[in-house]
Amino acid sequence: MSATNSVVAVYDSHEEAERAVKALQQAGVDMKSLSIAGRGTHTDEHVVGYYNAGDRMKYWGKVGAFWGGFWGLLFGSALFAIPGIGPVLVAGPLVSWIVAGLEGAVVVGGVSALGAGLISIGIPKDSVIEYEAALKTDKFLLIVHGARDAVYGARFILDGSGTGNYCIHGQPMLTS
Repeated sequence: MSATNSVVAVYDSHEEAERAVKALQQAGVDMKSLSIAGRGTHTDEHVVGYYNAGDRMKYWGKVGAFWGGFWGLLFGSALFAIPGIGPVLVAGPLVSWIVAGLEGAVVVGGVSALGAGLISIGIPKDSVIEYEAALKTDKFLLIVHGARDAVYGARFILDGSGTGNYCIHGQPMLTS
């Protein structure tokens, strides 16, 4: 996929990420442009299972209900075991970016397959390393990817959803 525009928000909890996704959905943001990633398990929980049946994904664990809601909204889902990060659940187009990075044998020094997927859409390596570190500390990444106007519109919705921790990547907005 060619590099375009993205806004990446980092959330401390699944409740915050869920509020942001709902705000984006209510504002009419195309759900096909959203991706979310978060650690799949924690040391104090036992995952009972994960499966993907058609476009529906089921997951049981500490935050299973949270993830279950996203699989109905977002397109594509996967569980990746990423060295140095651990199990990461991913929903949305980020799944295909990671797989494309793996299939294309993309080698980007110092980043995981997740990082290679993000770099493939134009997110700078320094930012990718920060996002990987956020995942390691059990934070959630929410990515809105697409045309410049859509990404900048999503930024204002994310700003209103309570996160001050987001970054826009891609072409800057032109001022008149």
